[in-house]
Amino acid sequence: MARRPLPRILSSGTTSLARGRDLARTAADSATDVLHPLLVIGRGLRILAAAGLRRWSQTPKDKRGPALFLGAACVLVVALVPYGPLLALITLMAAAAWHGRDHTPAKTGPSDAETERLGSLYEALVPYFSIPEDPSPLFAHGGDWDKAFSGYEFDEAGRITRLHIRYPAYFTDGEATSRARIEALLHAKSGRGREYLFDWDEEGNQLDLRVLAALPTGIAAQPFVTSPGETVLGFTDAGGVHRTLPVLDGDEPRDVPPVIWRSGPRSAEPHLLAVGQPGSGTSTLLRSVALQALRHGGDVLIVDGGGGEYSCLSGRAGVLAVECGPTGAQATLEWAAQETERRLIATHRAREVGRPAPEDTRRPLWILLDQPSVLAHLSVAGGGPDPLAQLQVPLRHGRPAHVTVVVAEQFGHLELLNDAVWQHTRARVVLGPSSVQQVADVLGLPPHTTPTAQVPPGRGYARLGTGPVHRLQVPATPDPYDEATHPAYRQAVLELLPGRLAPGGGGGRDRSTPGKPLQGQPPAQGSALDAPEIPEVPAEAS
Repeated sequence: MARRPLPRILSSGTTSLARGRDLARTAADSATDVLHPLLVIGRGLRILAAAGLRRWSQTPKDKRGPALFLGAACVLVVALVPYGPLLALITLMAAAAWHGRDHTPAKTGPSDAETERLGSLYEALVPYFSIPEDPSPLFAHGGDWDKAFSGYEFDEAGRITRLHIRYPAYFTDGEATSRARIEALLHAKSGRGREYLFDWDEEGNQLDLRVLAALPTGIAAQPFVTSPGETVLGFTDAGGVHRTLPVLDGDEPRDVPPVIWRSGPRSAEPHLLAVGQPGSGTSTLLRSVALQALRHGGDVLIVDGGGGEYSCLSGRAGVLAVECGPTGAQATLEWAAQETERRLIATHRAREVGRPAPEDTRRPLWILLDQPSVLAHLSVAGGGPDPLAQLQVPLRHGRPAHVTVVVAEQFGHLELLNDAVWQHTRARVVLGPSSVQQVADVLGLPPHTTPTAQVPPGRGYARLGTGPVHRLQVPATPDPYDEATHPAYRQAVLELLPGRLAPGGGGGRDRSTPGKPLQGQPPAQGSALDAPEIPEVPAEAS
């Protein structure tokens, strides 16, 4: 018996439902604007009717008869007077409109509590924004804060959400230490636990303080609308970038501003370094990068020293290897260095004879390392070589060979990374709770906001090359085999995983695999490490 198809409203997903809710909300807002006068008059009539009933209940019973007679006489007079009913109706509507208007008084200034808070903040800034030689100081003990604070906003709890400060021209706003002292003071006096943005206008001697809204944490891994070579690291504030991406935040579509990292031969930041505390989300970031690389047709090598959080990628199409031990890491990175050299030689020989680079050298190769210092320590302790030394070739020469390296490490192990990692990873990410100095040491600049002690996983800062520091929230990309995570996020990752390779198959396309060479066996026929294949490029061209 054939199944009947589901109705369209049940099979079209949540996008049409969300669009319908938006249309209904827009129609309701428009109807409220159009019917606002009628609503005001109706509210006024209700108030007048309640007042009349209250007055009638307060009238003694012996006086209700004369009152009814007097009211009937007034109605008769109004009915007999020319245009009387019309004038009475107009008068009633005007009274109803007057009594139905909004009686909320407009706020013209700060309340007593807000005035006291602004005064205490002004007094706290006096030692920093005044000198004894100033004949008419803008900041002075017992002075008027209205001259220094030209704009302010408060939330429902009475805490400052925005403050515009004028400061004297002799303040050393060009020194980072001076600005840091003011920012720390304002952060402490305005309320801890929130992120503040400090916008310094050194030319106009003005400082704008603003409380930033929390970044969205409900955006899971999904197929982002990006081009090959573009990787979404996460999402940031609307004013930080000039682009938005359509995403699903839960079940609701929205446009959010992304932090996009561009890799490839034309990238100024070809490699990435992510640093954080345990549980801060660096592994989540690497899984997100791996899924986006696989979606755009790249090959992925994973070296995991953090405890096997990438088993979901083992045996998948496009994943060349997932190594969790020091021996496998050494062999994998050695193969990656040789593959980088092979690509460079093949590309150079093709250009010598006027041919385009071979297709296998133009397919992106991603090398992802999670906590490689653990494997390096185990390898050195066992008397073996340091596997991180093999990263020098992909880091230095990976950009023209379409090889991208992503390293994730913890703050406590940064001294174990070699100089090549620090020199060639110009794209940097810091995740998790961290101090201003820690962020500045990794990114090269302090954050433009005040870091908080409690942040969700995947929350931090990002800087691409010499660009500005952006707030960052990594899309939720948990290990789908971890049952402690949100089921919706796990399902989203499972839907993005490529299909598994058949036993002994190549995934449906010709690729070089490090499987054989990594075990110390001779390269198989057609392997990327087969030396006789390299001189064949000019021979084919001739």
